[in-house]
Amino acid sequence: MKAPRLEIKLKQLQHNAKELLENLALQGISITGVSKATMAMPEIINIWVNAGIHSIGESRIENIESLNKVNNRVRTLLTRIPMLSQVDQVVSHASISCNSELTVLTALAAAAAKQNLRHGVLLMVELGDLREGILPEDLNEVIKQVLILPNLELIGIGANLGCQNGVAPDQKNMNELSSIMNNIEADFKIKMEWCSGGNSANLPWLAAGGKPDRLNHLRIGEALLLGREPLTRTKIKGLYTDAITLVAEVIETKLKPTTPWGMQYQTSFSDAPSEQNKESNAKQNKIYESRILFAIGEQDIDPSGLKADGIEIKGASSDYLVVSSSPNTLNVGYEQRFSLNYSALLRAMTSPYIAKCFVS
Repeated sequence: MKAPRLEIKLKQLQHNAKELLENLALQGISITGVSKATMAMPEIINIWVNAGIHSIGESRIENIESLNKVNNRVRTLLTRIPMLSQVDQVVSHASISCNSELTVLTALAAAAAKQNLRHGVLLMVELGDLREGILPEDLNEVIKQVLILPNLELIGIGANLGCQNGVAPDQKNMNELSSIMNNIEADFKIKMEWCSGGNSANLPWLAAGGKPDRLNHLRIGEALLLGREPLTRTKIKGLYTDAITLVAEVIETKLKPTTPWGMQYQTSFSDAPSEQNKESNAKQNKIYESRILFAIGEQDIDPSGLKADGIEIKGASSDYLVVSSSPNTLNVGYEQRFSLNYSALLRAMTSPYIAKCFVS
């Protein structure tokens, strides 16, 4: 098999989907499966749909276009706020989009009217993580405008936590979102479909006994793919964490000093060392350890997101991953398996230099 590669176990991914769907359904919560880390890979979309996931989330409209070519029946959600330059594409290909800018909403309405389509809108509310979202005190004014714009359907409101600053979903901020949902429906005499509380970061709060109230929808990616929640990278009970594995090949293995020597400066992927480190590393260190190079690098993966038993990641450049192994049993040509976090998976899936294959 070609290396480097991602080995994907579809049965395990389907198990994860069924488990999450069943557990969240008990709390009245449905799922949009966020496939952006897989670039809307059709094989994964199909097993999610077969498991019962009826809407797919993508952050790139190009991936939704590709998805529609192989499955134009599934409901699609553009999870990133649309660019003004892409509103025609968004309306044409996405069922719903997340939004926070009135200028974009107005352009979406015009594009939908021109194409004689209705486009769903999920208004994002800022609850403290300081990424996308309308401040709660500004929300009513935006909704007034959305409700009079032609060809738009207000699907609901949503929030995003845990992504920009790691703010955790909890009873307080989820109660706030529920209260906002109740107030909107009462003030405007409407009924909305989704109160979308967030992503995989909501799962620890729910597992600890969090009360959803109006929360009835989540946008889940990491838990489906990696079986973990993103706040502490803890395994979710009953889910597989090894459904996707990275395989890389050894291309050099030698004993080398534990520290570099010579005056040090910044590299392409690191800041300049401190003056103290420059001085301490100016002479060759006589302590040796195994140094192993893999044919994979920063262009392909996030090295900080890789793990393997007995291996210490020392760093990476564009094309090399540098590790130490004790004892060193890794010969040239050896294929090593690594587990990945979400960041490493996202970059690996995007790299054209990493093969993707399905294994049982």
